[in-house]
Amino acid sequence: MPVVTVGTRETRLIVLRGNSASGKSSAAAGLRERFGRNLAVVGQDNLRRDVLRERDRPGAANIGLIGMTARYALDAGFHTVVEGILYADRYAAMLTDLVREHRGVSRCYYLDVPLAETLRRHATKGDAAYLTHVTDDHLRDWYRERDLLPGGIETVIDASSALADTVTRIMRETGLDMVPAVDR
Repeated sequence: MPVVTVGTRETRLIVLRGNSASGKSSAAAGLRERFGRNLAVVGQDNLRRDVLRERDRPGAANIGLIGMTARYALDAGFHTVVEGILYADRYAAMLTDLVREHRGVSRCYYLDVPLAETLRRHATKGDAAYLTHVTDDHLRDWYRERDLLPGGIETVIDASSALADTVTRIMRETGLDMVPAVDR
Protein backbone atom coordinates (compact mmCIF):
# COMPACT_ATOMS: atom_id res chain seq x y z
CA MET A 1 0.00 0.00 0.00
CA PRO A 2 1.43 3.43 -0.91
CA VAL A 3 2.28 5.84 1.87
CA VAL A 4 -0.28 8.62 2.10
CA THR A 5 1.18 12.07 2.67
CA VAL A 6 -0.52 15.32 3.50
CA GLY A 7 0.53 18.95 3.47
CA THR A 8 3.97 20.18 2.50
CA ARG A 9 7.34 20.40 4.23
CA GLU A 10 6.48 24.04 5.00
CA THR A 11 3.07 23.45 6.64
CA ARG A 12 2.69 23.19 10.40
CA LEU A 13 0.17 20.89 12.09
CA ILE A 14 -0.74 21.64 15.69
CA VAL A 15 -3.06 19.43 17.73
CA LEU A 16 -4.49 20.99 20.91
CA ARG A 17 -6.31 18.61 23.24
CA GLY A 18 -7.59 18.73 26.80
CA ASN A 19 -10.69 18.73 28.92
CA SER A 20 -13.48 21.26 28.65
CA ALA A 21 -12.40 24.76 29.77
CA SER A 22 -8.70 23.88 29.57
CA GLY A 23 -7.96 26.73 27.14
CA LYS A 24 -7.84 24.90 23.80
CA SER A 25 -10.08 27.29 21.88
CA SER A 26 -8.44 30.31 23.48
CA ALA A 27 -4.99 29.00 22.55
CA ALA A 28 -6.12 28.32 18.96
CA ALA A 29 -7.56 31.85 18.74
CA GLY A 30 -4.34 33.25 20.21
CA LEU A 31 -2.26 31.40 17.62
CA ARG A 32 -4.42 32.76 14.83
CA GLU A 33 -4.27 36.30 16.21
CA ARG A 34 -0.51 36.15 16.67
CA PHE A 35 0.23 34.47 13.34
CA GLY A 36 -2.34 36.10 11.06
CA ARG A 37 -3.86 34.67 7.91
CA ASN A 38 -3.04 31.25 6.45
CA LEU A 39 -3.73 29.45 9.72
CA ALA A 40 -6.76 27.13 9.65
CA VAL A 41 -8.49 26.24 12.90
CA VAL A 42 -10.32 22.92 12.75
CA GLY A 43 -12.50 22.88 15.85
CA GLN A 44 -14.11 19.68 17.08
CA ASP A 45 -17.04 21.59 18.59
CA ASN A 46 -17.78 23.37 15.34
CA LEU A 47 -17.70 20.27 13.15
CA ARG A 48 -19.32 17.87 15.61
CA ARG A 49 -21.94 20.07 17.26
CA ASP A 50 -22.66 22.75 14.66
CA VAL A 51 -22.05 21.13 11.27
CA LEU A 52 -23.20 17.58 12.03
CA ARG A 53 -25.17 18.12 15.27
CA GLU A 54 -23.79 14.81 16.43
CA ARG A 55 -23.08 13.36 19.87
CA ASP A 56 -19.48 12.48 20.72
CA ARG A 57 -19.45 8.70 20.36
CA PRO A 58 -16.92 6.10 19.24
CA GLY A 59 -16.91 5.78 15.46
CA ALA A 60 -18.96 8.96 14.95
CA ALA A 61 -18.85 10.75 11.58
CA ASN A 62 -17.18 13.86 13.01
CA ILE A 63 -13.93 11.93 13.52
CA GLY A 64 -13.47 11.45 9.79
CA LEU A 65 -14.73 14.95 9.02
CA ILE A 66 -12.14 16.50 11.35
CA GLY A 67 -9.39 14.46 9.71
CA MET A 68 -10.56 15.28 6.18
CA THR A 69 -10.88 18.99 6.96
CA ALA A 70 -7.40 19.13 8.47
CA ARG A 71 -5.94 17.25 5.49
CA TYR A 72 -7.68 19.54 3.02
CA ALA A 73 -6.36 22.65 4.78
CA LEU A 74 -2.81 21.27 4.95
CA ASP A 75 -2.90 20.22 1.28
CA ALA A 76 -4.08 23.74 0.39
CA GLY A 77 -0.99 25.14 2.13
CA PHE A 78 -2.61 26.29 5.37
CA HIS A 79 -0.88 25.78 8.70
CA THR A 80 -3.52 23.91 10.67
CA VAL A 81 -4.64 23.73 14.29
CA VAL A 82 -6.91 20.82 15.24
CA GLU A 83 -8.48 21.56 18.61
CA GLY A 84 -10.98 19.86 20.86
CA ILE A 85 -11.44 17.49 23.77
CA LEU A 86 -10.77 14.71 21.25
CA TYR A 87 -10.88 11.78 23.69
CA ALA A 88 -7.93 9.47 23.07
CA ASP A 89 -10.02 6.29 22.84
CA ARG A 90 -12.09 7.80 19.99
CA TYR A 91 -9.74 10.13 18.11
CA ALA A 92 -6.24 8.66 18.61
CA ALA A 93 -6.14 6.64 15.38
CA MET A 94 -7.22 9.60 13.24
CA LEU A 95 -4.84 12.02 14.98
CA THR A 96 -1.80 9.74 14.98
CA ASP A 97 -2.37 8.91 11.29
CA LEU A 98 -2.62 12.62 10.52
CA VAL A 99 0.60 13.39 12.41
CA ARG A 100 2.45 10.45 10.83
CA GLU A 101 1.35 11.38 7.31
CA HIS A 102 1.99 15.12 7.55
CA ARG A 103 5.13 16.12 5.64
CA GLY A 104 5.85 19.25 7.67
CA VAL A 105 6.34 20.00 11.35
CA SER A 106 3.69 18.40 13.57
CA ARG A 107 3.32 19.04 17.29
CA CYS A 108 0.65 17.80 19.69
CA TYR A 109 -0.18 19.48 23.00
CA TYR A 110 -2.33 18.36 25.88
CA LEU A 111 -3.57 21.16 28.13
CA ASP A 112 -3.61 19.51 31.54
CA VAL A 113 -5.98 21.36 33.87
CA PRO A 114 -7.24 19.81 37.14
CA LEU A 115 -10.99 19.41 37.58
CA ALA A 116 -11.22 22.14 40.23
CA GLU A 117 -9.57 24.63 37.86
CA THR A 118 -11.78 23.41 35.00
CA LEU A 119 -14.86 24.24 37.08
CA ARG A 120 -13.45 27.65 38.07
CA ARG A 121 -12.61 28.57 34.46
CA HIS A 122 -15.98 27.37 33.19
CA ALA A 123 -17.78 29.66 35.66
CA THR A 124 -16.01 32.70 34.12
CA LYS A 125 -17.45 32.14 30.63
CA GLY A 126 -19.55 35.09 29.55
CA ASP A 127 -22.36 33.15 27.83
CA ALA A 128 -25.13 32.78 30.44
CA ALA A 129 -27.18 30.44 28.23
CA TYR A 130 -24.17 28.15 27.80
CA LEU A 131 -23.53 28.11 31.55
CA THR A 132 -27.16 27.10 32.13
CA HIS A 133 -26.95 24.38 29.47
CA VAL A 134 -23.50 23.03 30.47
CA THR A 135 -23.37 22.52 34.21
CA ASP A 136 -20.63 21.53 36.65
CA ASP A 137 -22.15 18.03 36.68
CA HIS A 138 -21.62 17.81 32.90
CA LEU A 139 -18.00 18.89 33.30
CA ARG A 140 -17.41 16.30 36.02
CA ASP A 141 -18.98 13.62 33.82
CA TRP A 142 -16.89 14.57 30.76
CA TYR A 143 -13.61 15.04 32.65
CA ARG A 144 -10.80 12.56 31.96
CA GLU A 145 -7.57 12.97 33.86
CA ARG A 146 -4.47 13.01 31.58
CA ASP A 147 -6.24 11.43 28.61
CA LEU A 148 -3.02 11.32 26.58
CA LEU A 149 -2.56 9.93 23.09
CA PRO A 150 -0.51 6.73 22.87
CA GLY A 151 3.16 6.84 21.97
CA GLY A 152 4.11 9.89 24.01
CA ILE A 153 3.53 12.26 21.08
CA GLU A 154 2.00 15.04 23.18
CA THR A 155 3.69 17.80 25.12
CA VAL A 156 1.80 18.39 28.35
CA ILE A 157 1.20 22.01 29.29
CA ASP A 158 -0.13 22.43 32.82
CA ALA A 159 -2.59 24.93 34.23
CA SER A 160 0.16 27.22 35.51
CA SER A 161 0.99 28.30 31.94
CA ALA A 162 -0.71 31.61 31.15
CA LEU A 163 -2.48 31.82 27.80
CA ALA A 164 0.08 34.21 26.30
CA ASP A 165 2.92 31.94 27.44
CA THR A 166 1.21 28.88 25.97
CA VAL A 167 0.75 30.63 22.62
CA THR A 168 4.37 31.84 22.62
CA ARG A 169 5.62 28.36 23.42
CA ILE A 170 3.61 26.72 20.64
CA MET A 171 4.66 29.41 18.15
CA ARG A 172 8.31 28.79 19.04
CA GLU A 173 8.20 24.99 19.19
CA THR A 174 6.38 24.66 15.86
CA GLY A 175 8.47 27.32 14.13
CA LEU A 176 5.42 29.46 13.36
CA ASP A 177 7.28 32.38 14.93
CA MET A 178 9.78 32.17 12.04
CA VAL A 179 7.27 31.72 9.19
CA PRO A 180 5.74 34.71 7.41
CA ALA A 181 1.96 34.80 7.21
CA VAL A 182 0.49 34.73 3.71
CA ASP A 183 -2.33 37.18 3.06
CA ARG A 184 -4.86 35.08 1.15
